[in-house]
Amino acid sequence: MASGIKDKVAILGMGCAKFGERWDQNADDLIVEAYSEAIADAGIETSQIDAAWFGTAIEEQHVGKSGVPLATALRLPYIPVTRVENYCASGTEAFRGAVYAVASGAADIALAVGVEKLKDTGYGGLPQRSRGSVNDLYWANASAPGSFAQLAAAYSAKHGVNAGDLKRAMAHISIKSHDNGSRNPKAHLRNQINEEKVLNAPMIADPLGLYDCCGVSDGSACAIVTTPDIARGLGKKDLVTVKALQLAVSNGTEAQHNSWDGSYFMTTRKAAERAYTEAGISKPRDQVSLFEVHDCFSITELVTMEDLNISPEGGAVKDIMDGFYDADGKVPCQIDGGLKCFGHPIGASGLRMIYEMYLQMHGRADARQRQDEPVFGLTHNLGGFPHQNVSSVTIVGKEGA
Repeated sequence: MASGIKDKVAILGMGCAKFGERWDQNADDLIVEAYSEAIADAGIETSQIDAAWFGTAIEEQHVGKSGVPLATALRLPYIPVTRVENYCASGTEAFRGAVYAVASGAADIALAVGVEKLKDTGYGGLPQRSRGSVNDLYWANASAPGSFAQLAAAYSAKHGVNAGDLKRAMAHISIKSHDNGSRNPKAHLRNQINEEKVLNAPMIADPLGLYDCCGVSDGSACAIVTTPDIARGLGKKDLVTVKALQLAVSNGTEAQHNSWDGSYFMTTRKAAERAYTEAGISKPRDQVSLFEVHDCFSITELVTMEDLNISPEGGAVKDIMDGFYDADGKVPCQIDGGLKCFGHPIGASGLRMIYEMYLQMHGRADARQRQDEPVFGLTHNLGGFPHQNVSSVTIVGKEGA
């Protein structure tokens, strides 16, 4: 009978490159930047790492779909390196591989790295081309903004939220994230905005305007994990451990028949339910201290807070406007700026979210540090489209909590 991974794995060290338009750096440079911080934080040598997982989603930045680019960039000591990709959950997928390796006893110390150089691929969130196959221009009639605009319409219709109230709630999400990002030196976008600017911005896909959409960024993030006993043996104190890590992948239900109404994410609900059980959390609204969720669009954050069972169904708009998720609110969400402002280099985002939780747990988040001592932090990734996606939920916290 599976017992889960709660408190079986400790985070030994983490690192994160500065996200943004890094035209003068290649993917390897960003990997090294994040890894250098992580290995120094961990206080170990590269030779002590037993295995590594490498998350990256856009294949054009590296030749081949192997772990060789990571091993080469870091001169890893001929250890196994596994390249993983799972839409926007690719960074979390790399973390999952490293965590499971340690929890199973297959590795004493494992590495997870995520990276993306989206600016150099020309990626702009538009339909991708294959390479001349019969599926060329797949998803040609879909775009990310268009699909998530449909999510907004479905949510509005189901819960009777008028367009003006929904837009103001989405604007509040963006304003909050920009304010948080302005205090983060590693964030891509650090400009503060106001409601007038958001509501009068160019429309991308109604009701999503310019400031409802996350940007296209370059970046890398990194985690080194081990067992709590090994971490203590290396002199580490006040350990941050992994409480739960769950993924859920669409099985076709959302896309193939009408039992799903398009107003929520089935995968997020499934992953969250299993993660709370694994972590021993029964009242997440009261027990979770911080959230980093997949705010690729402002409507995604709004819906996700209900799917995570923090806001009641149909109640996220009120919570948002009441400031419940603000930096000084009851449960801050995107305290580092989120995808919206930190940026969303696909393979790096999941690890970047965990990095923020790790800093907050250790009291090292500087100007954005949460004053109430965080106990549990939850990160969430959503990859794909509302009707076909993968969701991940990771919970970390103080050892013994």
